[in-house]
Amino acid sequence: MTWRHFSLKLYLSIYGDWLTDARMLASQNIVIILCGNKKDLDADREVTFLEASRFAQENELMFLETSALTGENVEEAFVQCARKILNKIESGELDPERMGSGIQYGDAALRQLRSPRRAQAPSAQECGC
Repeated sequence: MTWRHFSLKLYLSIYGDWLTDARMLASQNIVIILCGNKKDLDADREVTFLEASRFAQENELMFLETSALTGENVEEAFVQCARKILNKIESGELDPERMGSGIQYGDAALRQLRSPRRAQAPSAQECGC
């Protein structure tokens, strides 16, 4: 979920059941991050960091404030979500092979999550460049 710092209260009043709906309709292991956008507009803020942080904590959401203008924490939001999903896979909490898990591989080679990475760079014969 993304909201502008000065419209979270309005968003929640209109879409108050969105979180319940998301959890009912998606995998029970859904990863949700609450992103407060427009962090660069602190002077126009209506929702404090503490309010948003508390909401996220009470609802078991990840939380970051971001700025599309400056790029602050934009990539980090995706990285944190990906890490959380990977941790759930590695702990066995989430099984990517199970239908309805919400995980879909783009390449069969990626299914080998636990295989050790190569310690050295590929040789010239293996390199496709």
